[in-house]
Amino acid sequence: MMRTLVYALGGLLLGGIIHVVVVLLVPDFANRDAWTSMGRFGTDGDFHLLPMSEPGTEPLPYLDPDMAFAVCRFSLAERPIRIHAALPAEFWSAAIYDRRGRSVYSLNDRSAGEGGFDMVLATSVQMARMRENPVDALETTIVIELPVDRGFVLLRSFVADPTLLPETEAALAAARCSDPVPATRTSAAAPTAAGGGGN
Repeated sequence: MMRTLVYALGGLLLGGIIHVVVVLLVPDFANRDAWTSMGRFGTDGDFHLLPMSEPGTEPLPYLDPDMAFAVCRFSLAERPIRIHAALPAEFWSAAIYDRRGRSVYSLNDRSAGEGGFDMVLATSVQMARMRENPVDALETTIVIELPVDRGFVLLRSFVADPTLLPETEAALAAARCSDPVPATRTSAAAPTAAGGGGN
């Protein structure tokens, strides 16, 4: 009887320890989202080339070994950002992901045209401000309203031949991420009333 009681108390004690450990580890695992994982490739605000994919050593899951990749983490907490790239004529695409790795926007050479792209990312509040004060320099720019203020951009470009890899990687590395958006036009001063108030 005493031995059974000791075993029962030991089991309860062990279960309590495991519960406490799990509770303490939950925040750590919760923070290991896709956005956090992208941080290992380099600093925020710049595109970083990913190692070419080889079986068993892929830097990220499901990467096409015939593609070259670059990733950039961004934040819209302080301001909208501008992203632009000049990419080879072969197939390329750009995808925007939220913190959890869910795609929120994507485009490719067919939808954006050959030669690359120029886009601005903004939150709904930032978008409203830009609508109030349009920017002439952005008339031909793709402006995207995002439901998140933090995420990452993944560029990929098809490498038709291994000899073209240096050129493709150079184009990806030269892509700009998190550039400031040109200042908006200031509202025109209200005209003075006719007559200047005289009688």
